[in-house]
Amino acid sequence: MIALLRSTPAEQRLIPSAGLKGPVPVLIAIMVFVMMIVAAAGLALAGAATVVGQGIESRYSIQIADGSGKAPAALDAARRSPGVVSARQVADADMRRTLERWLGPDASKADLPLPALIDVDVRPGADPAAIAKAVQHAVPEARFVAHRETLSPILSTLRGLGWLAATMVILIGLASGAAVILAARGALDTHRATVEVMHGLGATDRQIARLFQRQIALDALVGALAGAAIAGMLLGLLVGGASFASDLAGRPLLLWRDAAILAALPFVAAALATMVARRAVIGALRERL
Repeated sequence: MIALLRSTPAEQRLIPSAGLKGPVPVLIAIMVFVMMIVAAAGLALAGAATVVGQGIESRYSIQIADGSGKAPAALDAARRSPGVVSARQVADADMRRTLERWLGPDASKADLPLPALIDVDVRPGADPAAIAKAVQHAVPEARFVAHRETLSPILSTLRGLGWLAATMVILIGLASGAAVILAARGALDTHRATVEVMHGLGATDRQIARLFQRQIALDALVGALAGAAIAGMLLGLLVGGASFASDLAGRPLLLWRDAAILAALPFVAAALATMVARRAVIGALRERL
């Protein structure tokens, strides 16, 4: 990529770069900006799905409808089961606060029967069926539910949104490639007289294509870095202001490897634009011969 940007003063005079005034830098800047925002959202969603999935992999709950009097027996059975790390009953006050979110302040005043809820953490490799059997033997009405079953729709949605973001990045890249092809053909038409003179002097298609390739490589790199800089500043503000979400997930929204992927996007976009432009120019030159 760096070698493509090097050129002699004569080459620069033949096919000068339009700089930021041309369509390619502006187009690539917009595309890279959108790509980085979408990619960052996808990476954050994928990271959140991974964290949630790992957090609930070994977590279960015991649910007993109107079973506050039966909760001690279920709690004791769970604690005595092999493979159980911890078992803790959710306090009635916490249950009523949860009801208040759904029913309003009157929920604490109403004489509503509260279900019993017990959170259970198990060791990796433990047999959940054996634990469930022991709990249900002590309290037949108890339900032993895996958190991953309850949150499976949410995890599926997060993963689906992550794949959607990846698909959008690819589609934006394809759209950028199509736009670069049009820009390359337009530049070839603009410098048609120069190309004909060079052909008359014996220049090959590859030599001519290299001139256009250098111009578009420089324009694409400038535009990609500009779009990446704006996207980086915006993402820095968003990630810096999302401390609550980071605390909730137990990790930063974007890890260092995610930042490395985002930092590579502008250079990948510029390299792809350069390769697409070269193929487009060579194809157009062969069509005219």
